[in-house]
Amino acid sequence: MAELGFYHLTRTPLEEALPRLLEKALAAGKRAVVRVAEPERLELLNRTLWTYGNDSFLPHGTRADGFAEEQPVYLTTGQEVPNGASILVLLDGAEADDLGSFERCLALFDGRDDEAVARARERWRAAVAGGHRVTYWQQNERGGWVRAGGAGGGGSDPSPA
Repeated sequence: MAELGFYHLTRTPLEEALPRLLEKALAAGKRAVVRVAEPERLELLNRTLWTYGNDSFLPHGTRADGFAEEQPVYLTTGQEVPNGASILVLLDGAEADDLGSFERCLALFDGRDDEAVARARERWRAAVAGGHRVTYWQQNERGGWVRAGGAGGGGSDPSPA
């Protein structure tokens, strides 16, 4: 079963937090697929990952870029995983019917968006009911991540937020 980490954005926007999490995954030798719900978000993230830092480079691509199987980070609105990723990142309510085929899943959600928080709570309950280990991470005052809770295999329900 995949470990599902819920990442509650309270201090920094997604466009700042996501690149840092992806950098950590790549530094650990992992490949990632990032799923979003809308094509517009895909294009925004594609541009953001090229320009988020003056001294940073995060190799990534989309179907339109070609060479999908070679991309360390693959951005998509679909369910494909052409790069053999072991890490799945879910944004904006994107779905994951194939959660069990990943080592780890990161579900990022904006704590200032009541709808996003409600979706995260529903996803938490479904993951616990499905037997997945779940963890809840919240940003500290400097934008770093602090583990605030977790459950696994039908444990308690310390839902996000």
